[in-house]
Amino acid sequence: MSNPEISRAGWFPGILVTGGSGWLGKRVVATLAGRLNDAAFPSLRADRIRCLAPPGEEFKELAALGVETVTGDIRDAEAVKRFVAGFESALLIHLAGIIHPRRVRDFEAVNTEGTLGLLAAARDVGLARMVVMSSNSPIGCNPSTTHRFNEESPYNPYMGYGRSKWLMELGLREAMRHRRNPEITIIRSPWFYGPGQPPRQTRFFSMIKDGHFPIVGDGSNRRSMAYVDNLTQGVLLAATDTRAANEIFWIADETPYSMNQIIETVGRVMRNDFGIAVKPNKVRLPSIVGEVATLADRVLQGVGVYQQKIHVLSEMNKTIACSVDKAKRILHYKPAVDLEEGMRLSIKWCLDNGQQI
Repeated sequence: MSNPEISRAGWFPGILVTGGSGWLGKRVVATLAGRLNDAAFPSLRADRIRCLAPPGEEFKELAALGVETVTGDIRDAEAVKRFVAGFESALLIHLAGIIHPRRVRDFEAVNTEGTLGLLAAARDVGLARMVVMSSNSPIGCNPSTTHRFNEESPYNPYMGYGRSKWLMELGLREAMRHRRNPEITIIRSPWFYGPGQPPRQTRFFSMIKDGHFPIVGDGSNRRSMAYVDNLTQGVLLAATDTRAANEIFWIADETPYSMNQIIETVGRVMRNDFGIAVKPNKVRLPSIVGEVATLADRVLQGVGVYQQKIHVLSEMNKTIACSVDKAKRILHYKPAVDLEEGMRLSIKWCLDNGQQI
């Protein structure tokens, strides 16, 4: 049953955000604070905005936006209680998670147990709604290059990260079945890109510029991607629309892109729009390299070791593609930025902010 206090007017007495100091989180918080306006974004405001900020991170940007911060780890039950205290009937946007951990066991400690602990605290304080960021990884890889996942696709978790998000979703869906507050919406996002990117995404640009980015297989495998403001739009729509309650949505760009298309687009934009010399990409590896990397990744993670480069290589010949039809139909989601424009804005942000490509 929908909470009568939630309406399309998009007002809550308070909004809580985890991961507000991260790549996507900064865009979401800036929008909530009225500093990032886009015609595609629904109006969403609150009397108070509070972020849970991990120990050791800089909070200057959050402070400049006028939001409250509580320092603490999502695995710390006492820190989580302090974070939600005083936010009855509020909205919680949960973006925090771990993608590339030091230890495999951190996946479930943060992504699964941390999220379900947050849900318990949200119930105790009486939050109205909870929007949770998931991933493509609980669903795994598509069976063919033409296939797209939808919200009814079965679970097939990919490695430790996928397992942690799968277990997280199972816990959330069990809560959704009981129809008790908070109302819950799960957002599944694939690989995303855009301004504010971390160094690992800038290295992706540098490898393309230098002609060193590996195409594994023939490059026809497709990847759904989400420009960061398309994803922000999806999160805000899920937060403000009563029809999103207790639902799951894929949020991504309109169509998936082949790996060849992604690499060619980034190189073309760097060359044509910014005058950057881009070398021809000569690194092409047989598809078997991806399968060997998959096996190595599985063996290493099986003994508790996570190796980021091997994991990323294991995905390079895989199709990971989704349909956003449900979000378009129910939430009126309109991904306004496509790959070429999104990469142009991403590269410009790097150059404007001293990130050397």
